[in-house]
Formats: sequence, C-alpha cells, structure tokens
Amino acid sequence: MRKKVTVVGGGFVGSTTAQRIVDRELADVVLTDILEGLPAGKALDMLESGPIQRTDSRAVGITTATGDYKETANSDIVVITAGFPRKPGMSRDDLLKANYDVIKQVVEQIAKFSPNAILVMVTNPLDAMAQAAYKISGFSKNRVLGMAGVLDSSRMSTFVAAELGVSVENVHSFVLGGHGDDMVPLPRYSTVAGIPLPDLLPKEKIEAIVTRTRKGGAEIVNLLKTGSAYYAPSAAAVEMVEAILKDKKKILPCAVYLEGEYGINGLFVGVPCKLGARGVEQIIEIKLTAEENAALQKSAASVRELVTVLGL
Repeated sequence: MRKKVTVVGGGFVGSTTAQRIVDRELADVVLTDILEGLPAGKALDMLESGPIQRTDSRAVGITTATGDYKETANSDIVVITAGFPRKPGMSRDDLLKANYDVIKQVVEQIAKFSPNAILVMVTNPLDAMAQAAYKISGFSKNRVLGMAGVLDSSRMSTFVAAELGVSVENVHSFVLGGHGDDMVPLPRYSTVAGIPLPDLLPKEKIEAIVTRTRKGGAEIVNLLKTGSAYYAPSAAAVEMVEAILKDKKKILPCAVYLEGEYGINGLFVGVPCKLGARGVEQIIEIKLTAEENAALQKSAASVRELVTVLGL
C-alpha cells in the first residue's frame, strides 16, 4: 500500500509539490485548497498524466472552504503551503499575522484527522510558522519541521556552479539559520567535488554569492512582480518528503525545534538534521567560528522576535 501525502494549498508551490510527488511515484496525494474546483481540477490533470509519466500514484483534490478535511485522514506526511504569498516590497515578516491565522485553522484539522503525521512547513515566515504548527498540533518535535535550508542551499549551489562553470552535482552548499535576510550561508562548509569553496574562489566572489543567496527569494519576487518562487521551493519540500518516506537517514538543513543545540533554546531554526521515517531523527551540531556563531545567534534572534509577536 502506497504512502499518503496531503499537500495543503493548491497554489503554485502546493500544486508543483503534489505533481513532483506523483511523478516520482513517492505516494498518493491529496491536494487541498479553499477555492472550489481548483484542487480537484489540478489533481485530475496530474492523474491524467500518469500513463505518460509511467506513474500509478493517485491524486485527488478537495475543497476545504467548509473546513472538511476528512479526505486527508491518516496522511503519513502533510506539506503545508497555504497562506498569502509575498509581493514586491513585502518582507516575510509582513506575512506573519495573516498567515498565522491560516496555519492555526489548517493545523487544528490536520492534527484531528492525521494525528500521527509528520508536518513539513513551507508557509512564510517559515520558522515562525513551524513554531506555530508545533504549538498548535501538540506533535512531538521530531514530527514538525520547516523547509528552508534545502532551498537556500540549493540557491547558493546554483550560484557557485555558475561562477565556477561546473556541474551543480559537484556543489554542496550549507546554509543555516532562519529563512530570511539573516540566514547564514557557510562557505567554509560548502564544497565543490569535496574541495572547500574558499580554496576555489576569492573572498569578494564568495561574499557576492552569499549576498545573492540571502536575497534569492526577493530576487525572484521582483522579477515575477505578481508572485513568488515555486519550482525550487517545491523541489526542496519533495527532497525532504522523499527522505522521510524512504527512511533514507539523509542529512539536510531544516528548520527544527532546538532545545539547547547551538546555544538556542525553544525555537525553530535551520540546522543540519538526519531525516528518516520518524521525521527528524538527529540534530547535528557542527563547530562554528565565533563569527559564524554570532551570525547564527543574530538569525535566531530575528526568528524569536516573530515568535514573540505571536505569543508563542
């Protein structure tokens, strides 16, 4: 019997996430949205691509405007993308209270119908929304995590590969901290075919890549003008989903609840984790320089400000 993944939110991020899961035959998918007909239409479209894509994964779409989440019952993983998107000139922080209201309503229903699920949060501001989902659901900390570091690291790897003219498969970048302007790209832990990045690029080139990585989401928002990124975010979410469903024990940077690790307590912040069937199976602490640690603490402080505003 195939696993079951619910994707909450039928917008670009949600529907692309659902499509990638179906195309890779990772699980059957339930796509939800508050708009009548939209999730059902998109799910049927995905289903009809099955004979071409050679996938037997099923997709169904349901409208949740009335609060009916019965079709999502007993999901193994729930990816939450629902919420208001960022617009040009809008910070992730501006989304805080509006998206909290959305997450509260969604998570209460998910916890009711899928009490054993693992939650993967994508809604921004991501770290604060993961904290909200953790508090509202009552789930254990290993079953609530946020998609941030995988996306930010992928963006950094893209820029490194372009600068060096090498395959993206050779590049492994490392980004910690909150998913925002204070994120902490770590060039010292980023490698190209095992070679540390500082051995391949001068400091000023690396600094330019770090700056572009931090502004990666805003760059796309400004180009699109009427939306935000969805191809890379959905790919990042699906990498996490696959690691969990296949019990891969894969080490990925994710937003997780820290209880003293890295000197941070009671807060969701992006750090390297081992993902497997139980969700977050290990939080890995790496040695940071004083400068790197200061940057991580600054990033955590930005997340804490948001959490405090929400009273979490």
